[in-house]
Amino acid sequence: MQFLLVGAGLSGAVIGRKLAEAGHRCRIIDARDHIGGNCHTRRDEETGVMMHVYGPHIFHTDDEEVWSYVNGFTEFLPFQNRVKTTARGAVYSLPINLLTINQFFGTTMRPDEARDFIADQADTSITDPQSFEEQALRFVGRDLYEAFFKGYTEKQWGCSPTELPASILKRLPVRFNYDDNYFFHRFQGMPRDGYTPMIEAILDHPGITVELNTPYRPEMREAADHVFWSGPLDGFFDYQLGRLGYRTLDFERFTYEGDYQGCAVMNYGDRDVPWTRITEHKHFSPWEDHEDSVCYREYSREAGPDDIPYYPIRLVREKALLEDYIALAETTEGVTFVGRLGTYRYLDMDVTIREALDTAATFLGCLAEGKPVRAFIKSPR
Repeated sequence: MQFLLVGAGLSGAVIGRKLAEAGHRCRIIDARDHIGGNCHTRRDEETGVMMHVYGPHIFHTDDEEVWSYVNGFTEFLPFQNRVKTTARGAVYSLPINLLTINQFFGTTMRPDEARDFIADQADTSITDPQSFEEQALRFVGRDLYEAFFKGYTEKQWGCSPTELPASILKRLPVRFNYDDNYFFHRFQGMPRDGYTPMIEAILDHPGITVELNTPYRPEMREAADHVFWSGPLDGFFDYQLGRLGYRTLDFERFTYEGDYQGCAVMNYGDRDVPWTRITEHKHFSPWEDHEDSVCYREYSREAGPDDIPYYPIRLVREKALLEDYIALAETTEGVTFVGRLGTYRYLDMDVTIREALDTAATFLGCLAEGKPVRAFIKSPR
């Protein structure tokens, strides 16, 4: 069969590879001039530093099959993300841990003492947190919330934390030890040569052709037996029901002679600092040695029609519109919607790869059994 895959990021590459290995032909197109989507990496010409062009992507997973899969196409080296934050004129460790608590409150508490202390700080009058703010107040109390979460969240999401669902904060842990590893997954690392060579290796199959600088056109469907769409869900339908909401990111690049901040990621929690964080890219490849440095100041704002969408907003209006697009997609034959944009969900890289592997397997199973293929192998709901 002949398949058209729209988007040469992780979803398109992994699905295309699996289908090609099963003997099918895959045409993968992308409107950009490079593969890899938002995890595209390249060498900075001025400094030689490996750049995460669209912001940092750190691979972490508990999925052993996914970890084995990516290591089959490149060499991953150990990397743990140790985030710092500048707030109220001091630098602290994130996630909030025992060092953060002791430094912030000027104490020397042991784990059990800190646990009891934070429990006293928490607003226990909030029994069923509905908003981000209520969850934070119930979780860590007002002092830590206002220092580390409130301003950063207002900048990141462009709205008050009272308007965001409590579920956003449930992903952020508080640790009563000195562990400052931002993630808790078993497998964590970075590809030695960047993500783009890894994706090149996935795409390196005689059954796959890749066409860059090639926007999708509806008539392309005529030459394909099936389409896998990893672009924006609403974009496939030319936004006929309206546009789903996204946040986008702007990056202000600057270079520095030496080491600018001593870590890969420095958050800025104060509301009067316009950027959310500064990333120093050479620290994402600690096995390399570079005298000079290249950094990004990162700004978040609402995505316009010509912007790259990063984070789905998924508030009340967007969820209602999403339901309408799901209904429209489910009546559209010959298309399967995949990935972060195609299913309008925030996905880490390991989940994106897992869902791509499952999508290909499910699709091939449906072909073998003569069953129809659903518009969504993984529901956007």
